[in-house]
Amino acid sequence: MNRLTGSDGAPAVAILGPQATRLVKELDGIFAGWGVTAGAEEISAPPLFPVTDLEKFDVYTNFPQLAWVAGSLDLNDDQHKPVEGKFGPGAVTEARYGLPHATCYGAYLFHEGDRVADDTLVTLVNRCFRNEDHYGGLRRLATFQMREIVALGTFDHTQQVIARFTERIQAFVGALGVDLGKVPAGDPFFRNDNGRALMQKLSPVKYEFQYGDLAIASVNTHRNFFGERCDIRLESGEHAYTSCVAFGLERWIAVLTEHFEEDLDAALAAVRAAAADPS
Repeated sequence: MNRLTGSDGAPAVAILGPQATRLVKELDGIFAGWGVTAGAEEISAPPLFPVTDLEKFDVYTNFPQLAWVAGSLDLNDDQHKPVEGKFGPGAVTEARYGLPHATCYGAYLFHEGDRVADDTLVTLVNRCFRNEDHYGGLRRLATFQMREIVALGTFDHTQQVIARFTERIQAFVGALGVDLGKVPAGDPFFRNDNGRALMQKLSPVKYEFQYGDLAIASVNTHRNFFGERCDIRLESGEHAYTSCVAFGLERWIAVLTEHFEEDLDAALAAVRAAAADPS
């Protein structure tokens, strides 16, 4: 059993129960293991970043509707108690930190100003935050965990990583008996850059793996957008290309809960068997 809470009664925040916690840890270990086996090094990122860092990625231009920002309480006017479940705008100081809506930002900021190998691979998990227009339990939360495997290097490397992990995802869900569709999805990262926007129209940059109408994983091509914004370069001096594979962990729990008719012990056994399946 999980507990849901949220402002004004919205089911926006989840406290996972013991069974779901075991399952989410198992899934995260499997996805992280895929990355490490492929040569990824694991890093740990914080759950918030300076606004100046996230601004480099056009977060507040392309995704303003999703953004959460954080400021400390203003103690000068004795307004440090919530009123009717919220703090008014005058009670909070300047918001200098932002809460990320994607995990991969930590990988690019970690390598900012670096020269990387042509076949660099990183994996990390983080809390993500999205100000959605509605919430729906584990299917759509204000904060959730996202595991990512991030490729930095040549364009060929980024595409090989996407192809490899697309096969891994499809084989894994096939072993689970879960029917996932692979569909192209919009990604507004590049809408402010005419060249990249044209490239997006010519070739989709994001594919989602959907269970019904719910995306639980995706593969994303960023070309050299993050390489340029963080000045990440290859040994050749060219800006690095990037791509990522993302897994929304709570959404996987939602899907497996439905698929295994709320028997999470059966889901956990099936996940372990599918991960061990040599095919």
